[in-house]
Amino acid sequence: MYLATTGRRDAPARPRSGGAGRGVPGTVLALGTVSLVTDISSEMVTAVLPLYLVLGLGLSPLQFGFLDGLFNGAAAVVRLLGGYAADRGRGHKRVAGLGYALSALSRLGLLLAGGATAQIAAALATDRIGKGIRTAPRDALITLSSRPEALGRSFGVHRAMDTTGALLGPLAAFALLWATADAYDAVFVVSFCVGLLGVLLLVLYVPGQQPAPKPVIPAPRGRKAFAALRDPAFRRILAAACLLGAATVGDAFVYLLLQHRLDLPVSWFPLLPLGAAACYLLLAIPAGRIADRVGRRLPFLYGHLALLGVYATLLAPAGGPAPLLLVPVLVLLGVFYATTDGVLMALAGPVLPADGRAGGLAVLQTGQALARMLAAAGFGAAWTLWGPKPALWAALSALLAALAGGWALLPRNPSVAPAHGEPEAQIPGRRTA
Repeated sequence: MYLATTGRRDAPARPRSGGAGRGVPGTVLALGTVSLVTDISSEMVTAVLPLYLVLGLGLSPLQFGFLDGLFNGAAAVVRLLGGYAADRGRGHKRVAGLGYALSALSRLGLLLAGGATAQIAAALATDRIGKGIRTAPRDALITLSSRPEALGRSFGVHRAMDTTGALLGPLAAFALLWATADAYDAVFVVSFCVGLLGVLLLVLYVPGQQPAPKPVIPAPRGRKAFAALRDPAFRRILAAACLLGAATVGDAFVYLLLQHRLDLPVSWFPLLPLGAAACYLLLAIPAGRIADRVGRRLPFLYGHLALLGVYATLLAPAGGPAPLLLVPVLVLLGVFYATTDGVLMALAGPVLPADGRAGGLAVLQTGQALARMLAAAGFGAAWTLWGPKPALWAALSALLAALAGGWALLPRNPSVAPAHGEPEAQIPGRRTA
């Protein structure tokens, strides 16, 4: 259904009402399909990897955690290279395709590695590098193929399709393990084939060159990765995203706190992310549409209020049936992602020049990811030193302070933010994206 409309060059379309995907460019639907298929492939491996490495090969949790953290950090830095390379000659599709191909090949690497730790580490590194390379060019393609006033909806549709794949992947993996009596090789083979299908869909159905939209505001020119930092509006968005990211403790800790509070069986643990992801899937498109209507600043800030609600709920006095704690936490976490993930890209995209879009988004994503890594490390240290409850009180206080900072930093209307050296009062009013 989606692919029938994606082989053609996108043409500007007037907005329509009703229907989640109506009025969304074919390129966005094609990229959403690629992400859906690729996420089925990647989440199949992600779901079984801890079991395979820790229970199957005997790695300690510390070794696994070190490898995972190291490669996630490397992926955050590689995004800058991907964004810079994509902006050179506007090769967004080519660079994104390279990232998708590397991730698909990494499944083959896991299959061929056997039990060798070095080869497994190399395969994991290849997967993370591929993910890091493709993210910024893909999001730049979404912004370049969408009308600025409908970016929230475009990102909402894309993220909903992406999350559908993230939900289906673990189910497919555990079904395969059940059918093959825990044959991890079968999971890696199927994941590799599905990943290649994602690359093929990208090659066939995603247009290679997007028409450059007219910039909403004067913006700095240049194809260097950090050229976007010369724009005041972008700097304020980046600062707010990093500040709020530094107060985000990470999903894994939220799930661990839930398990700690409710004393859930270990077998339930893999199901917790699915609950939050299902809520994210349901709310991503409505949140994007609301952001287009009221502006992206408030939904982004309110999303972090939802995260504050997660922390407060976890600090509530114990007692009562488990769903009274479980459901609000997972729903609020889903609201947090639905109102912040794609909305942040939609907020930043219009203030970036077309020839520096991927690089600017890469800087933003890298800054936010590194801030969240620091937050996770700090929360882990605080949990170890003080215990879970004091650590959570500290996280709640930090998020309150970050929200106040984000409220002050985020431009109320990015489209009227001053260009280089121009005072804000001299800029005539323009329509909010």
